[in-house]
Amino acid sequence: SPALPLLGLSIGDGCGHTLLTPQSGTLSSRNYPGTYPNHTTCRWRLRTPPGTFLLLTFGDVDLEPSEHCARSSLLLTDPQAGISYGPYCRNAVPATPLLVTNSSTVTVLFNSTSHRSGRGLLLSYATTQHPGKRERPPETPPGWGSHHPCPPTIPMCFSVYCPAGCKDIDGDIWGNPSQGYRDTSVLCKAAVHAGVIADEQGGQVTLAREKGITLYESAFANGLHSKRGSLSEKRLLFHKGILPISPQMKPWFWQPDPVLPRLPSCHVPLPACADVLEVAAFNASSWWHEVDALGQDRAWGAQWAALSTTGHSWAAEPGSEAAWLELDLGTRRNITGIITKGSSEQHDYYVRSYRVSSSRDGKNWRPYRGSNGQEDKVFEGNTDSHGEVSNAFIPPIVGRYVR
Repeated sequence: SPALPLLGLSIGDGCGHTLLTPQSGTLSSRNYPGTYPNHTTCRWRLRTPPGTFLLLTFGDVDLEPSEHCARSSLLLTDPQAGISYGPYCRNAVPATPLLVTNSSTVTVLFNSTSHRSGRGLLLSYATTQHPGKRERPPETPPGWGSHHPCPPTIPMCFSVYCPAGCKDIDGDIWGNPSQGYRDTSVLCKAAVHAGVIADEQGGQVTLAREKGITLYESAFANGLHSKRGSLSEKRLLFHKGILPISPQMKPWFWQPDPVLPRLPSCHVPLPACADVLEVAAFNASSWWHEVDALGQDRAWGAQWAALSTTGHSWAAEPGSEAAWLELDLGTRRNITGIITKGSSEQHDYYVRSYRVSSSRDGKNWRPYRGSNGQEDKVFEGNTDSHGEVSNAFIPPIVGRYVR
């Protein structure tokens, strides 16, 4: 028979948030962390590359107790080794939060009958290619592993592997990439917000635990809203090597700089960033010619698209389809993110979503497809005309022209 594709499968009406990739993933029962439904089932088949072993983390297993877990259960089977783990429920929980298998294929089965309570389950996995994934750091707080497969807090400096799919797990984050994050934030969710990993891919993150600040400002970035938060004793700062640099719809771009200063508390190399990436020229598919009450004409041309420009911004001709804004950076650059903003003047204009293309010569254009490479990526834009929204390019764009 033909070989099975190297990706996970989920089947059943009891499946909740699920993101399975060959390298890592996250899975949960339906309604998690609310009560899971009666008489449901979900079967996940996890497959990783040959020659690797699966590491599974039990973030939360809260299934109503019963004798032999007959009413609700979690069962894991390793078909290659002929081994089963479980069944698990509230009165028969896993012995440790980390399960190291000797297999690249594991089947996870969740079943429920009639019950009254239980959050359900939340698990994550990675492969032995990422050995740092679930090593519990020294002085890990008691809340680690409770409800979250990604640790919520860390010691002064730590590197951890975040699985794919942490963006949509339950839990809050406070802060933003420039300030850092309140140390009670869900760590891997904050890493997605900060743009250091792509949610659909996951990855290794390195961060420092620094002195906290009085107030954490909220921000919308990479499809996630963070909250405004008050004073905390510690904050989380991600090693990322990117920082905003300029241009508008209103966008900014950023790129790394070879200078490598060190974090004083954990001595992790942290690439600094260059100054604003200057835009040599703007171009657009069309622009709006506004006629005010006095009959005066004002063009919302492409030249008004720079974030540093005061007054109105660029706007396409009303009714135009497939509108685009083009930026010429003057030379080929490594572009790792974008920040957009709506009009800063009287009209409440902004872009809700957009795609990005790049070119090295201004003639041949390549759509940006992100880390999975399957479909053109649609970025979440703004929800009002005054807030800034950032999105990271993982992997980066290399080119001179961006649309």
